[in-house]
Amino acid sequence: MNLEKLDLSGNNVTNLAPLASLRLLSVLCLSANRISNLEPLRNCEGLQNLNLAGNIISSIENLHCLQPLRKLENIRFKDNTYNYTNPVCRNAAYRNIVLEMFPNIKVLDGERVVGRGSELYQLCKDIDDTIKAGLYKNGQLVEHSDCKPWVEDNYWEIKRSNNAIIEEAYKQFNDVLHECRLLNNRATHVISQTERSMSLKKQPKQYAI
Repeated sequence: MNLEKLDLSGNNVTNLAPLASLRLLSVLCLSANRISNLEPLRNCEGLQNLNLAGNIISSIENLHCLQPLRKLENIRFKDNTYNYTNPVCRNAAYRNIVLEMFPNIKVLDGERVVGRGSELYQLCKDIDDTIKAGLYKNGQLVEHSDCKPWVEDNYWEIKRSNNAIIEEAYKQFNDVLHECRLLNNRATHVISQTERSMSLKKQPKQYAI
């Protein structure tokens, strides 16, 4: 009865009735199941984080029972990382409707919508969408021949200094890099020799009469 965190992902769960008595539950993961009815979660008033990605929740009406959950801050109905979703997510207005239904939500489907970091996240998302939109025209990838590097060609070149300490550090660093290259060459040689010897062992023995 005092359970606070529960992960039931990937268990073919269809009925949530046994969870209705877990009023102290704060984190609940139900991804990758076969859930369509969320009504029993209405009583889980302590829920803050709820993952329902990868189920069969079909309509916005199925979400109304979650509205009394005032502590709910993080909710997920789809997860692009694992290609989990719900039929309800196909609704063109899904995102806006969910945010209106749950005004206290800070994170929706893994995207921060309010609070610290939300503006930066949205900015990066807008930039990403703009770049993707500019890459394709009529479904074809567009090559931009006029693209130029962000910095000048010699930007990354190390500028030498008259400071003796810096010069010595620069020399030691180059020595270390040189040793690393030598070790890499030796390792490559040993690996190639080992692979060659192993391939020879795998060949069937031949006899000449």
